[in-house]
Parts: sequence; C-alpha cells; structure tokens
Amino acid sequence: MAQEFLGQDPWRVFRIMAEFVDGFEMMAQVPPGISVFGSARSRPGQVYYEKAKEVGRLIAETGFSVITGGGPGIMEGANKGAKEAGGESVGLNIILPFEQVANPYLTKVINFRYFFVRKVMFSKYAVGLIFFPGGYGTMDEFYDTITLIQTGKIHRLPVALVGSDFWGGQMKWVRETMLDKFDHISAEDLDLMIVTDEPADAVRHICENLSSRDREPVPEFEKWDTPEGKVMP
Repeated sequence: MAQEFLGQDPWRVFRIMAEFVDGFEMMAQVPPGISVFGSARSRPGQVYYEKAKEVGRLIAETGFSVITGGGPGIMEGANKGAKEAGGESVGLNIILPFEQVANPYLTKVINFRYFFVRKVMFSKYAVGLIFFPGGYGTMDEFYDTITLIQTGKIHRLPVALVGSDFWGGQMKWVRETMLDKFDHISAEDLDLMIVTDEPADAVRHICENLSSRDREPVPEFEKWDTPEGKVMP
C-alpha cells in the first residue's frame, strides 16, 4: 500500500504545478490587493464580521483589491464590504471536508487542493496583510507570513492585527516569553506588525507603509473622516 501511494508522487507534482499555473494566471489579472484573514466561524452581526466588512469597504476605496480565503466568516465579511463598494473581491478557496464553502460576494474565485500553493498567492500578490481573530488556520497564515518577512524570503509587507482582545495576549507572550525570557527573536521583530481595534487604522497602516516595490503608482485614496484627511499625503 505504501509503495502504491508513493508511486503516485510523480503525477502529484503535475497537479501541484497546475495549481500554481492556474493561480498565477488568475492573480496576474487582479489589481494589487490586501489579503484579509480570520475565522470562518464568525457570523453576520458579530463584532469582527462587521469590522471585516468595514475593512473590505475601505480597501476597495483605496483602489486595491480584497484577497481572502473565499469562505464564510471574516472572509465573507471582507469580500462583502469590497463588493458592495464596487471593488475587486477575490477568493482563494481551499477544498475542505467542512466549513469552507465559497461565499457569494466574490468577483473572482479559484479553488485549491493544496494549502501551500494557496499561501503563495496570498503573499505574492498582496501589498499588505490584515489578520482578524481566528483559529489554527489564521495562526498558520500569520506565523508563516511573519517568518517569511523576518527571514527576507519575501519583501517586507505591512501587517495589521485587528482585535486587541484577541491579539493583545499573544503579542504580550511573544514579547515577554519569546523575546525577553528566551531571546528567540530580536527586538525589531516586534515591529513587523501593529495591533489595533479600528478598521481604518489597519488599512491606513498598510497604505502608509507600502514597500518601495508597491509604492508606484500609488492609488488615489478616498478622503476619510480623520484629522489627516487622506490616508497618505
């Protein structure tokens, strides 16, 4: 049985290649985006679903596309906000035995079998990333992305964590345990992300900290109700 399973590996390589090709072809047609992550279990009317919807709207108003995992919960909220604002709403859907069904607010969707192929699409075509409260999948995406940025395997993308009641304790542990007690990260690694409770602050952080690769051309930003007026000068 083991040999029969291993014998399928060469063909599995072609399936993986096909997913990369399909993903690259579709995402090359999408405006640069901000990837939004979070729990599939959040529901309409709940605090973070509504904040994700607001984030989606604000992203669309900047001219960027919204990129999510395409499923329910936080992903649906962000896609809904983007679509209702007339923006590009992209779903990178993963085929799972439960929870993950593509939401109805997508302007473009592609289905993936392999998580690692899907991960590439989230970071390769993003100018920034916003993380809401979530489960193992959200944590996986967060720490994987931070590791890639920290090690220089991808260019430095601005990262915002929405929800101090969810992320505050974790960042406290990172600072006090990983850094202060065990010295397993550097002090500057704490600067790779911000924690906020406000959707506008999260999107503003991305827009004000675009990498040099993404800064030209800068999209025309809508005027928000902030003391600064526009997100970027």
